[in-house]
Amino acid sequence: MPTPDRTLTRREAERLVAEVFQHNGASAQNAQSTALALVAAEIDGQKGHGFSRVASYAAQLRSGKVNGAARPVATRRGSRVDIDADNGLAFPAIDLAICELTAVTPETGIAMAAIRRSHHCGQLGAHVERLAEAGLAALMVANAPKAMAPWGGSQALFGTNPIAFAVPRADAAPLVIDLSLSRVARGKVMAASKRGDPIPKGWALDADGNPTTDPAAALSGTMVPAGDAKGAALALMVEILAATLTGANHSNEATSFFDAEGAPPGVGQMILAFDTAGVVGPGFGPRLETLLSAILAQEGTRLPGTTRLKKRAEAQKEDCVAIPGHLMDEIETMAGP
Repeated sequence: MPTPDRTLTRREAERLVAEVFQHNGASAQNAQSTALALVAAEIDGQKGHGFSRVASYAAQLRSGKVNGAARPVATRRGSRVDIDADNGLAFPAIDLAICELTAVTPETGIAMAAIRRSHHCGQLGAHVERLAEAGLAALMVANAPKAMAPWGGSQALFGTNPIAFAVPRADAAPLVIDLSLSRVARGKVMAASKRGDPIPKGWALDADGNPTTDPAAALSGTMVPAGDAKGAALALMVEILAATLTGANHSNEATSFFDAEGAPPGVGQMILAFDTAGVVGPGFGPRLETLLSAILAQEGTRLPGTTRLKKRAEAQKEDCVAIPGHLMDEIETMAGP
């Protein structure tokens, strides 16, 4: 009989996930940072970056593919901050990057965090949103294990290589734009595979380059780039910024985020932060609102992130988060006796 879905408070869910990671070798700090990020992603509707990742993270901690005791280290050179994630989970390294950028950017006007020897970093929008809440504009890119072929090719070379951008607003939540350069994030295919559901046609190709609705075949094949050739070109740009420039593994050198086999993935992330306080004229905030108002003045429009904010408000009101039964089985198995 299938395990029924479980409903927990947000704090209960965070505690459960953190306990699983600690049980499998993560330090308390690393487990807590990662649990907060995964539960937040689930609440925001980014299920490919939420509970569906718990079992694979735990297995990689247990095997040593991910260093559970990692201690990220930051080294500053001018407005550049290099962060060695120590082959650990990505979220503690990103926490350090955000801390460094909020300190450096007001001094330098623009600053960059270059993260190397890292891992899957979840929903990028959540990271740049934190910088926007501190009054900064921010752009983040990340590479991931190979999943997408260069345009015209048939062999995976690039990751889905997401991009996120956020800016502060005076009287509203930050504007956040978060997108994968594949037509959909690969985590959505993994989540469909775990549920036993087909995926829509047009998301992915099988190993022979044919369109497929089978998530298992898609995971063995390649993802379709968003915008076709334009998306593939942007994926190359992200690859250079997130890996070549940071000293991380390129996507075709990285091992999988999904299994516990092999060496650490060693991927990279790059975050740019911009000070918004020194904008001439009326200032950044008023000019931004003029632009956003012009968008919303047109019937049928909405700002990016509206659905995410709605889901977040609903979860906060109810103070609950649902864990699908099949994922609860995985989580409890990795939690041990």
